Amino acid sequence: MNKVLNNYSNYPYEAEKKEIPMAPLHKGETSEQLVSSHEEDAFFFRTLEEAGIHLNAAQIEAVRHVNGPCLTLAGAGTGKTTVLVCRAGYLMRYQHIHPRNILLVTFTKKASEEMKQRISNLPGTEHGGQVHASTFHALFLYLLRSRHYTQEVIGNERYKQIILKQIQREMNIYDPYDAETLLAKLSHYKLNQKDIREIPQKSKSEKEVRDILLKYEEWKRMNHKMDFDDILTEAHQLLLGNPNLLTSLQHRFQYVMVDEFQDTNLVQYELIKLIAAHRNLFVVGDGDQTIYTFNGARNEFILDFDEEFPDAKVVTLKENYRSDAYIIGLGNEVIGRNEHRRKKELIATKIEGQKPLYSRPATADEEAVWITEEIQRLIGEGYTYRDMTVLHRTMSSGRAVFEQLLLKEIPFTPYNQKDSLFYENWTVKPVVDYLRLSIVPRNFPAMESILPTLFIRRDRGMAHILEEEQKERKIYPLIHLTTLSGLKPFQVKNIKERMKFLKAIGDQSPETAIKRIRKEFYHQYIDAKESHVVTEQKELIKEMLDELEGSAKRFETISSFITFIDEMKAKYEEIYSNQRGKDTDSVSLMTIHRSKGLEFPVVFLIGAIEGNLPHSSALNANKLEDKVYKDPNQKEKASGAVEEERRLAYVAITRAKERLFISSPAYYQGEQRKCSRFISDLFKQVPHVDEPKISKKARSGKVSKILAWVCTSPGCIAWQRPETHEDTDSKVCPLCSSSMKLGEKEITE
Repeated sequence: MNKVLNNYSNYPYEAEKKEIPMAPLHKGETSEQLVSSHEEDAFFFRTLEEAGIHLNAAQIEAVRHVNGPCLTLAGAGTGKTTVLVCRAGYLMRYQHIHPRNILLVTFTKKASEEMKQRISNLPGTEHGGQVHASTFHALFLYLLRSRHYTQEVIGNERYKQIILKQIQREMNIYDPYDAETLLAKLSHYKLNQKDIREIPQKSKSEKEVRDILLKYEEWKRMNHKMDFDDILTEAHQLLLGNPNLLTSLQHRFQYVMVDEFQDTNLVQYELIKLIAAHRNLFVVGDGDQTIYTFNGARNEFILDFDEEFPDAKVVTLKENYRSDAYIIGLGNEVIGRNEHRRKKELIATKIEGQKPLYSRPATADEEAVWITEEIQRLIGEGYTYRDMTVLHRTMSSGRAVFEQLLLKEIPFTPYNQKDSLFYENWTVKPVVDYLRLSIVPRNFPAMESILPTLFIRRDRGMAHILEEEQKERKIYPLIHLTTLSGLKPFQVKNIKERMKFLKAIGDQSPETAIKRIRKEFYHQYIDAKESHVVTEQKELIKEMLDELEGSAKRFETISSFITFIDEMKAKYEEIYSNQRGKDTDSVSLMTIHRSKGLEFPVVFLIGAIEGNLPHSSALNANKLEDKVYKDPNQKEKASGAVEEERRLAYVAITRAKERLFISSPAYYQGEQRKCSRFISDLFKQVPHVDEPKISKKARSGKVSKILAWVCTSPGCIAWQRPETHEDTDSKVCPLCSSSMKLGEKEITE
C-alpha cells in the first residue's frame, strides 16, 4: 500500500509496479587517486586540489584534451562549468597557451562573467582575465563594431512591439497580430538562414504576416537599427565576404570552447565552425536538455557531432553533484525512454535522500491548495521560500497556483513571459471584458477591449462612441457604433446581435456565459484573425480559454467571478509591483523552459498529465503546420515533438536537489486526464500506447456497472478495481487517505 503524507505518495496513483528508481552511487575516486604524482601534468591537478577542486575521471579526461574536436556530454548537475574553467587553466599552465588565444562562448552574460572570474581565481592563472569569455551576441557585436557597423541595437522588446503595432496601423490592419508571435516567426526564419520572403502565402493572414515582417525589416534599415538576431546574421555575412578578417580571427582564437552547446542555433553553429577551422573546437552540452527548438536550437548538432568531425573525441560526464540518488534515478528512467539521444546514465554522489512524492488531486485548483499547504509545512521544517520553485508547462497551467499563493499570502516571484495575471492575457481579456459589459454596460475600458471582435479598430471605434456620448448618453453606449461611417452591413448586424447577447447572459453562470461567447462568435473571430489551418498558436489559445472556463466554474454569478478577478489583480499589484527585480525570499513560479540551468532544494512539478506534459501541441504535431522538426516525415515529426516534451520533464525533475513533488490532476480544463506517460510508464507492466481519440458522439453511450473500491470521502474521485484474491473489507484511499469500501462504479463503454 502507498505511504501517504499530506496527500502525497511514494508512487503515482494506480501504479502497477512498486519499484522506486534509484541511480547507482559514485565510487568516490578523484584526481587525488587518479592522477599519479609521477605524471608530467600532476602539478596542475595538485594545485586544483589545494584550491578544493577534485575532478573525477571523466572531468580529468575532458580537461586534458588539447588538440582536435571534442564533444563533452555534460548531464544535469555534472560540473560542466568546472570542466570549462579547469580546461582553460590547463591550456594556459600546462600547454602554455596564451590566454588571448582562448575563446569561451556562453549563452548569458552572467555565465561568461562567472567563468572569467573563476578562471582568474585558479592557482597560477593570474592572466586568466585575458581569456575572451563572451556571449555569442557580445562577441559578434564587437566584431561588427570593429568593421564600422554603427546601427543601434534594439534591446527593448517593448519598443519592437510598439513598432510592429505602428506598422500594422499603417497597413490598416484593424486587429493587430500579437507582436511577440510575429517576432518569434521572424527569429525562426533568420536563425535557420531562411529568407522571410519565403513565408507561405496560402491564406490572407500568412500574406499579412509576411508583409508586416518585410516592412519591419525595411523600417530597421531606414532607421539604422538592428536587433539581436541581426547581429548574428550580419556577422555571418561579414565573415563569408571578408576572408582576411576571418583568417585573423582563426589565428587569434586557436582554442574555441562553447558552453550549453545543445542550445546552439544554425547561425551560431556556422559562425563557430568558421572561426574554429583549425578544428580545436571543444563543446560542452547535453542533448537531453535540448528544449528550445522553437528558438532554433537543434538536437542534431550533438547527435551528429562526430559525423561533422569524424576524429572527434567524446567524453561523458556522468557524476551528478546536485541531486540525491532517488531524484537522479527518476530522471534517468524518464529520459532513458527517448530513442534519439546519446545514451548515458547519471551516477549519484549523494546518498539516497528523500524519495520523490506523487499526488493525484481532483482538479488544478485542488492541486494548488495541496501545494500551498505543503509549502507552509516545509517552511515549518526549516526551508525558506527561496528554496522552492513551482514548475508548470504553460502559462495557463500556472493559473491556479498563482491564485492560491496570492490568497495564502505566500511570497512568490512569477516568471511568466507575458502578462503575469492570467486574466490580463491578450487571449483571455476580451472574453472577460464581455462578462464585464454584461453586468456594467457603460464599462468603457472593457468596451474598447472587445471592439476588434466586432472587426472595428479600437481607436476609431472608441473615438466615435465618446463623441456620440457627448451628444446623447446611452445605457448601452455600444449602440453608437451602428452610426459609425463606413461600416458594412454585416458589422452593423453584429453590433446589434452582440448587444442582445450581452443583455441575455447577465443572469447566467460565468461558465455558461463563457461557453456561449466562445461558441457563438469568439472562435469565429479567432479563425478570422488566424490562418485557417491548425497551428500551435491556436492550440494554445484554446487551452487558455479552457482554463478560463475551469476558473469560472467555481463561481455562481458573473458578478462574483469579476469581483474575484479584480481582487486578484489588485492584490498582486499591491504586494508585488514594487518587488520586481528585487532579491526577495520568495517561491519561484515559472515555466519549465524558464527553469533550465537553475537548481532548487525543493521542486514542485505540476500538471504532469496527458495533454499538458506531453502538451497537446506535441501529441497533435502531425496536424500542426507551425511545428518544425528536422525530418519532414509526419511520423518523425510527431515522435520528435513527444521526445522534446520528455526532455522538458527531465529538465524539471533534475532541477531538484533534495525534494521533488509531482502532481497529476485527474480533471483538467473540463476533461478527465491520465497521469503523464513520462511518469506512469515507469510504474506500469506495459508502457503507454497511444489510443485513438473517440469523440463523445462516436461512443456507444452504453453504461455498465462494475465491482470497485470507491472512496467514501465526499468529493473524492478515487476508485480502483479489486485485485484477484483480495481478502479485506476496507482500504485506504491513495488520494485523500479516507477509507474505501467495495461498491459499484458506473463506466461508459
